[in-house]
Amino acid sequence: MSAQVTAIPGIPTAAHRGEDEMPFVSLSPGVAFQLMQVDIDLGLWVVRTKFEPGTTVQRHRHTGTVYAYTTSGAWRYLEYPEINTAGSYLFEPAGSIHTLHALADTDGPTDVFFAISGANLNLDDDGKIESVLDAGVILDLYHRECEKAGLPRPNVIGDNRNT
Repeated sequence: MSAQVTAIPGIPTAAHRGEDEMPFVSLSPGVAFQLMQVDIDLGLWVVRTKFEPGTTVQRHRHTGTVYAYTTSGAWRYLEYPEINTAGSYLFEPAGSIHTLHALADTDGPTDVFFAISGANLNLDDDGKIESVLDAGVILDLYHRECEKAGLPRPNVIGDNRNT
């Protein structure tokens, strides 16, 4: 049974997006993502990311905190022994450095939700910053990849530039 909610002036309402409203697009080889929510002023970006088995993401550091929840598959940070599987929750403090690796022996992609505050600083072999992803960059990238795929611009929660 579903109750109809009437908007009350001055009271914020919940925002909903169905899975089919937010397309998956390529982030890098073996990695596809949906941008679920963005707040450029706060530096927040929430993504659902799918990693093909055996995919390794560039070593990186975060300027803010990261919260991760795994729904399927298995992955780990090469720098740590723990393996994240379906139902696993992971907290990353600001400043942590790691290399994400989706385990090769999984059936299908590893599916993870990330809520990221601040920037993701991709590091080269010497530990120098090679590239930066933050809320604004990921929003622009998502729009660009959707356009390249011939998809309409998704209605990302918090996207005030969605015109």
